[in-house]
Amino acid sequence: MWGHSNQSFQGEFILVGVADRPRLEMLLFALLLVCYLMNLLGNTTIIVVSRLDPGLHTPMYFFLNNLSFLDIIFTTSIGPRMLVTFWRKSKAISYGACVTELCISLALGSVECILLTVMAYDRYAAISHPLQYTTIMSPSVCITMASVSWLSGFSHSLIQTVMTLRLPLCWRNQLDHFFCELPSFLKLPCVDTSLNEVLLLAGSVMFLVVPFCLITISYGYIATAVMRIQSAEGRKRAFNTCSSHLIVVWLLFGTAIFSYLLPHSNTPGDQGKIFSLFYIFFTTTFNPLIYTLRNKEVHKALQRLLMKK
Repeated sequence: MWGHSNQSFQGEFILVGVADRPRLEMLLFALLLVCYLMNLLGNTTIIVVSRLDPGLHTPMYFFLNNLSFLDIIFTTSIGPRMLVTFWRKSKAISYGACVTELCISLALGSVECILLTVMAYDRYAAISHPLQYTTIMSPSVCITMASVSWLSGFSHSLIQTVMTLRLPLCWRNQLDHFFCELPSFLKLPCVDTSLNEVLLLAGSVMFLVVPFCLITISYGYIATAVMRIQSAEGRKRAFNTCSSHLIVVWLLFGTAIFSYLLPHSNTPGDQGKIFSLFYIFFTTTFNPLIYTLRNKEVHKALQRLLMKK
């Protein structure tokens, strides 16, 4: 499949990252280690508490369970290997490990975009149609929505990965990034990549731009519904919750759109690399803080579980 042009390829890639700046590398190592540990702690807590407490067996926490599980495996698929690479002198990664990382990270990132859209619709249904909410978001509907999120994300990644692996790499094996990501990988082939770039653009519009617009529209309707709340304290609480959700969503989609929708030849190197850390580490760390650990229902559930123990 690779042809004669790949005969000199040595079977590994060199992740350039910021290897020429050891201090920055150590700073990123410490920062990402803290984010990764907080991610594991926060998301694991959400999964355990929502599973054990019957009061949290609702559509909202069903989707949050999916999001927490997704965030754990998303960062775990990249984080430990990246932290080890920061620490050691060798920046090499095997061909198989790189392709696996590319495929899994793209799949899980795509799933997250669709899942956040589904969660925005769930909040819209709960606030705008409270009387019909249990009918609209029935268990079968929730399972279908979650399944579509996962299947669509992995299907997208499979198509992109297969099309990318058809390209010959020749002698190029230096990736100017912290990890194996599709836009950086498309700089390596020694042939025209126009078809792959069009495919990447179409996928980015489908999994980034469209979900971002749908989420923004959903929260627009939510804001309209919140304005009808009689209690000033209730309106303030609802706006604080919605605004914190939107900040995390805009941070994730904004940095991902910058990385995937700008022409890869024009994307600023270090800026693009740093932005990728936002949608992989920082937003997945903020998700449990924003969505549930500030939530009174979760606090009460934690108290009930601790009292049982």
